[in-house]
Amino acid sequence: MKINKVYVVLLLLALVAPFFLYPVFLAKLLCFALFACAFNLMLGYVGLLSFGHAAFLGTGGYITGWLMMNSGMTPELAILLGTVSAGALGAIYGKLSVKREGIYFAMVTLALSQLVFFIYLQAPFTGGEDGMQGVPRGNLFGMIDLSDNINMYYFVLAVFLFGFWLIHRTIHSPFGQVLKAIRENEPRAVSLGYNVNDYKWVAFTISAALAGLAGSTKTLVFQLASLTDVHWHMSGEVVLMTLVGGVGTILGPVVGAGVIVTMQNYLSGGELGNYLHIIMGFIFVVCVLAFRSGIVGEFQKVWKRNFG
Repeated sequence: MKINKVYVVLLLLALVAPFFLYPVFLAKLLCFALFACAFNLMLGYVGLLSFGHAAFLGTGGYITGWLMMNSGMTPELAILLGTVSAGALGAIYGKLSVKREGIYFAMVTLALSQLVFFIYLQAPFTGGEDGMQGVPRGNLFGMIDLSDNINMYYFVLAVFLFGFWLIHRTIHSPFGQVLKAIRENEPRAVSLGYNVNDYKWVAFTISAALAGLAGSTKTLVFQLASLTDVHWHMSGEVVLMTLVGGVGTILGPVVGAGVIVTMQNYLSGGELGNYLHIIMGFIFVVCVLAFRSGIVGEFQKVWKRNFG
């Protein structure tokens, strides 16, 4: 089966899914899938492990939420400005962090993310620990009522498809090929004349902006922006989603986000809710030890081995 046929099948499933499953749950899944895809652009295609991507998710959410509550903007404009704000923050943080590698890069991004967390904790417009509640969804383009969950779902699906297309286009462009070269052998990329820090910085900024897009959309879905979105736990969750689905695969983060979000949704309310983080940790360990390519990566290996 060609990959374009896989995309068509998945799109058809996504179009009919809200008639069989709760639309808000599906919208949440798509938001986190976009977040994981944005993170995978850095880890899977540049080879940089960021522990601070929650800062961009939360920034997009807070800016969009504040604009929707105080400016009377339509949702698409509020989301656009939230995305731009997250991208601008990513551009600043990228300049400070891409000159570092490995664990040093990860620690710099974590430190900067914690700085953002404490700023939002103290800032008056965020609501502190209570969060920004009651964010109105508004009317898309002044016409489509997003308070209807079905309308909201299809809007989120359109946002996700745009973000997914942008990532797909990026990694299959000449720019993306340079990113892969940096990941595989950075000294060789330098010897070929590429300014690797500039390439890393642009990739970091794109990744941050798309994470902000996910956060902005998530705020409208739940009508809430909270400190959970900027906490370092969220940065850890997106790492888990990407590793479970398959680092460096285009569909891996989507599958990983689906697995983790589904577990959180259906296990948190039952008897296993108290052990949810233990279960997630166990899955992480199993993936690292036995399925290092993730679900999609292992599936691709089996497919190539059996069907060429």
